[in-house]
Formats: sequence, structure tokens, C-alpha cells
Amino acid sequence: MPLQLFDAMGREGFEEVVALHDGASGARALIAVHDSQVGPAFGGIRRWTYEAESGALLDALRLSRAMSRKCALLHLPAGGGKVVLLDGEGLDLEAAYRSIGRAVERMAGRFYTGPDVNTGAQELSWVHAETRYVTDPGPEGPGELSACTAEGVFLGMEAALLSLDGEVDWGRRTVVVQGLGAVGFLLAARLVGAGARVIASEADPQRVHDLADQLDVEMVDPGSELTQPCDLFAPCAMGGILHDLTIERLRCRIVAGAANNQLSRSHHGEQLHERGVLFVPDFALNTGALVRGAMFHLEGRREPVPVVGARVRSCVEDILARALSEGRPTSVVGVQLADERLAARRA
Repeated sequence: MPLQLFDAMGREGFEEVVALHDGASGARALIAVHDSQVGPAFGGIRRWTYEAESGALLDALRLSRAMSRKCALLHLPAGGGKVVLLDGEGLDLEAAYRSIGRAVERMAGRFYTGPDVNTGAQELSWVHAETRYVTDPGPEGPGELSACTAEGVFLGMEAALLSLDGEVDWGRRTVVVQGLGAVGFLLAARLVGAGARVIASEADPQRVHDLADQLDVEMVDPGSELTQPCDLFAPCAMGGILHDLTIERLRCRIVAGAANNQLSRSHHGEQLHERGVLFVPDFALNTGALVRGAMFHLEGRREPVPVVGARVRSCVEDILARALSEGRPTSVVGVQLADERLAARRA
């Protein structure tokens, strides 16, 4: 059934969807603004290859709504947005990102953008050449975004251990980290520093080679990390990792990682709950960079990394406490709490 755009926007409270076409670069992009009632919308630029335009539109809507939920959970005076750039043969990347920058500039501060899948420092520098309303990848920007995300995940893990066991005691914990990218590497280093035993996997062989002397972790082959006995499993690579097949293979007590959209489908959160695995919702746990970036743009200050982490931890604690008291899955409670806070803003 084809997506009925206006029905979807009305049902979920979207404000605006902008379709961009730039003939010179070949850029086709969508900017979705879900909510800007209490402050500007924030959301990165995701460049991806889609089989159909409807898939790109669904991604833009879904991801921008998720950003609104994150802002509401963190009590940030901001809402959610997202840019989706359709990748493809012949796309002039620099010109495409510059065209997005011009579009963001025309929104005059109602929407701020930043990094996302396939959009890093180089791409952001092209956007920054055209607009003020983007995360500056240079020294004038918010900085330490990966560190903020890693700290939030680490402190959220502590909250989960306290909720489950009443103590943290990293010295007797085993953590499996899937993916040693910017955030996964910092998280693994933080865990090792705290005394935990860390097992890690990384799909990029060159990355494994480069990190061999930097991390005191046990490396395992990609795919085998799911079956490692551990206290915590931390997905820090791509999303959709938790589905019928992988959940059956998990040998952990807690899932808490930095990857976005870890649940392949919403019911997989309930499946984890039924198996007695505590799932810390990624849309609450991986918000450190959002907090840092939003506070920088809104108030002109760089929130210290420990302060950002404490804010994320408090958010996680709210979800875990409510889920425990009501005996319901954390994935369901997290969404409900976010939507309640969004509704209160709009009342």
C-alpha cells in the first residue's frame, strides 16, 4: 500500500517535509521537520541508496520523529528533523551537500543539521560552507561528539546494572562491544579503564590492525560476538541487529549500545523482555552527541562530557524505573514516556 504522505504527517504530528532537487549535482533529498514548537529541530544528513523514493521518505519521517522523542526524553528545548540524501551513480557529492546547505540556510535556524550515516567531517565542511545551521566539524564547533555518546552509553550501562543487580562492580563484568568505530572504540577504552573484561568485534580488517596496540580487548570474528557469554552486549555498528534469529543466539543479560534502531521490528523489544534480557532503548542511550550539539547551538556552550553523560544516565534511569514498576518492556515504556512528554509540550 503506497504511503499517504499527508495522512502520515497528520497522524504523527509532522510539521513539514521539503523535497529538494538540484539538477547540477544530481541531488535528490528530503528534509523532514517533525517538531519545532519549543525550539529548532535537530537531525543529521543520512546518505543512503534506496530501492524506491518511498523508502527514503519513510526513513526521513521515522528518523525525524525519533529525534523529537530523543529531545523530549532529554528535556531539550528542541525537536526532531532529518535530511535523507538519495545516493546513486553520478552524484556530485560536494555539490549535493552544498545544495543541502543552501536549503538548510533558507530555513533560517528552524532546523540544524549534522552527521549521520555516510556524512562525516568532509561532507559537513561542504554543508558548513553554505549555512550557519550545521555542526561545524572544525575547532569552532561543539567537538567531542563521539566522546559524549560513549560516555552516555557507559553511564547508561551502569544504570542498567544497578537496576538489575543493585551494583555495578565492573571488575567482574564481561562486555561484548560490536563495532569499534569512533564511539565503539571510546566505549571499549572506557570499559577497560573501569576494569571490565571487554570482548570486541570489528568488520573492517584494517581497523582491527590499526587498533591492535591501542586497546586491551579480546577480538573475535564478526558474527561470533552474539554467542559470547557476557553481562552486557553493546551493538555499536549498524542498526537492525536484533531480530528473531539473533535474539535466540544472545547470551547476555543486558543489551546496551550506541547503534541506532537496534530492534529490527518493535516487537523484538518485547521478545527480549520475554527472554529476561534487559534492553536499554538506543533512542535514549545514544543521545550524548545530540545533547552536546543542541546545547552548543542553543546556548553557545560546550557541555562537559561527564555532565552530558549524567544527563543521559538520568534519562535511562527514568525509563528503567518505570518499566520495572509496571513490569513492561523498556522499549515500549521508552516510546510511551517520550510521546507523553511530546504531548505535554503541545498542550
